[in-house]
Amino acid sequence: MSQYAIKFSKEGYICYTSHLDMLRLFKRALKKAGIKLSYSQGFNPHPKMGFAQPLSLGYSSIGEYLEFETDEDYSESELKKALDRQMPEGVNLFECKKLIGQKKSLAARTKSAEYIIGIPLGREPKKDGQTLCEEFLKQKEILVPKKQKKSKEMKDVNIRDKIRLLNFVIAGENLLVTAILDCGSESNLSPELLIAALTRFLMVDTDRSEMDVLRTKIHFND
Repeated sequence: MSQYAIKFSKEGYICYTSHLDMLRLFKRALKKAGIKLSYSQGFNPHPKMGFAQPLSLGYSSIGEYLEFETDEDYSESELKKALDRQMPEGVNLFECKKLIGQKKSLAARTKSAEYIIGIPLGREPKKDGQTLCEEFLKQKEILVPKKQKKSKEMKDVNIRDKIRLLNFVIAGENLLVTAILDCGSESNLSPELLIAALTRFLMVDTDRSEMDVLRTKIHFND
């Protein structure tokens, strides 16, 4: 049994393909490429594969990871070449690496992720990007309403400590935000909550459909 990780992009119209459908896409691609995946045991066996972190519907990315196990051993170049032929438009494979001695999954090792967020402001702000960013981060608490999993009720949560890095660039009437946010099972901040906080702080009523989110990198422990 061997373990591998593939780094890939998800751009263009395929960003509207769901997390589960992306898993099915890679499962079919591996099967068509003749790669023998390892399966779990039990009444409902499933391939041992998964993404480092699910990507929200509508988000683009140039730094996603798929982790999977195979019954046979393959060279990294052999795997990448075989899968390249099966990928649809919008999915580009950057590299394939064999994982050796990794007891924890990539999902368990994820600690943060980098994003670029584009927000049309509808007007040119009077202050520069750096000043606006500093004022935003000076808030002792950045409260955003979030639906609770158990009660399903909306409750204000403080996201300030989950923002690791933030930078604003103003380009005319547009705001470009680069951010590193907590990501993973231990602590996680959805860019949607950051967007909600930013639009309220900047008093922007731009429709969410006009904003773009690109995930550029995932950071792992070890």
